[in-house]
Amino acid sequence: MKIKIFDFTDENLQDIQCCKYCIYWEYPEECIDPVKDEKEDLIQKKLKWLQDTNRLFGSCGKIIYVGGKAVGYAQYAPSKFLPHSSDYQAGPPSKDAVLISCLFIFHKQFIRLGLGSKLLQSVIDDLRSRRIKACETFARKGNSNNPSGPIEFYLKNGFRIHNDDKEFPLMRLEL
Repeated sequence: MKIKIFDFTDENLQDIQCCKYCIYWEYPEECIDPVKDEKEDLIQKKLKWLQDTNRLFGSCGKIIYVGGKAVGYAQYAPSKFLPHSSDYQAGPPSKDAVLISCLFIFHKQFIRLGLGSKLLQSVIDDLRSRRIKACETFARKGNSNNPSGPIEFYLKNGFRIHNDDKEFPLMRLEL
């Protein structure tokens, strides 16, 4: 299995399947019914966010490829670039941390092969190289259906519960 991980850029936005239409974290006031929104409008909003965030913060995502096919995606940035993060009960995210808003393996046949951990480690390595103090995310208890993944995944990868919540605790890893 040939695995490569690349930064999320304008050029590979099309590779991230359904996630390229998701503006949940970036534009919560506009993300009322993404099914009814025009896909091209959603992609343009995602692209604008990506360009602005890359310019002001630097790389804000990774895409993992297996055999040349994109199979997963991670998105991260300081919470000021992800306004929906302030709506979670366990939040807001810490000002000294970068928030992983999404970490997702698209295809079921690639789940539980360690690709999520490789993708997470790539994010962590990037943040450490930039001397970021901590990484946080809202994981989900009791259900893996969540943009960033289940709590067990983050606990297994060294995160701890920073602010608890019955469903979406804020997880933290000191870098």
